[in-house]
Amino acid sequence: MCRLLYIRSENEFNMSEQLEKFAHISKISKEYQGHGWGYAWLENNKWKYYKNINPIWEDDFSNFGYSRLLIAHARSAFKNKDIVVENNMPFYDDNFVFIFNGELRKVKIKSEGRIGAEKIFNFIKRFYKNDMLSALQKGRSIISKRTEYIRAMNIIIANKDKAFVSSQFSEDPDYFTLQYKIENGITTICSQKLDDSDNWKSLANNFIGVL
Repeated sequence: MCRLLYIRSENEFNMSEQLEKFAHISKISKEYQGHGWGYAWLENNKWKYYKNINPIWEDDFSNFGYSRLLIAHARSAFKNKDIVVENNMPFYDDNFVFIFNGELRKVKIKSEGRIGAEKIFNFIKRFYKNDMLSALQKGRSIISKRTEYIRAMNIIIANKDKAFVSSQFSEDPDYFTLQYKIENGITTICSQKLDDSDNWKSLANNFIGVL
């Protein structure tokens, strides 16, 4: 069950510093997060992507530069299977970047994708008609009805300006509750508090909205 990070800022920030913090919480997580990682960021207002099959805490962030937006994902592969870099998130298309954390059992949907998370992303996009929030709402509703058990289904879908966020879980709230803060022009969403700021808040279970 993976770890998620989203940071959007009015001004460019040092990505290396934030990824170091994210690597630390991934390393000390109670569930192993070492099945590779990846992130997307904006450079000259264009999406760039990076994926590595090694654990995030073994990477060197020293030359990762600056951006006003990054979306990162540290992977804990379901049943330790399908561990190849192509299965690392983020998944993306020309407009959106997708990261996921959770576990669904006996899902009855038809969708393309190498792993379950990619299938969920493609399924949600079926309902996209210039309104990603509506697509996310409809996609999550249908998936929920067609799944026997949802341990958790946390989703962040980002474009260049917004994060469309869904949080849903049936157990272990300490682990699956997403945390967020808006501070000094920076919006941060993470699987855990990334620092000691007092401004962190918890997203409610079954939240769906835009941050």
